[in-house]
Amino acid sequence: MAPIPGSGLAKGLAVTLRTMTKKTVTEQYPDVQPDLPPRTRGVIGLFEENCTVCMLCARECPDWCIYIDSHKETVPPAAPGGRERSRNVLDRFAIDFSLCMYCGICIEVCPFDALFWSPEFEYAETDIRDLTHERDKLREWMWTVPAPPALDPAAEEPKEIAAARKTAEKLAAQAEQQEGES
Repeated sequence: MAPIPGSGLAKGLAVTLRTMTKKTVTEQYPDVQPDLPPRTRGVIGLFEENCTVCMLCARECPDWCIYIDSHKETVPPAAPGGRERSRNVLDRFAIDFSLCMYCGICIEVCPFDALFWSPEFEYAETDIRDLTHERDKLREWMWTVPAPPALDPAAEEPKEIAAARKTAEKLAAQAEQQEGES
């Protein structure tokens, strides 16, 4: 059986009419900001106070887009008679977001929780060279990082906390026992 001439056109017009009567789903960005999920992975923020310049993030980055410069400073002894120590001081921490593939490896390997995902996503530049963001810009993004989700009240207590509490209770019981003996 041969198709009726013009039936394809009629089907197409029917689809057009059906969609014209429905509410549109287009969001008018930038006038209307999108509702993002709470843990959106937008850009990487730096909590500079936690950075010890261990360089793990830069070493593990598959794109080599993290640039870190530091120098050593001598710290005076904490107690009289102690020895001086040296520590690394962060001079430069920059991420080239034109190279970054947002894999999150740098955030996962940071042992001191200095890097976090920020939900910020509006950081486009007109020149690709401006996509290398220094530590002051990365620090600004830290204020957009949401607080971690609350722990489940029905969850089992972590073993480390339970062991620490048992030790503290044991030491308190020993201290009470010693006071009672005196």
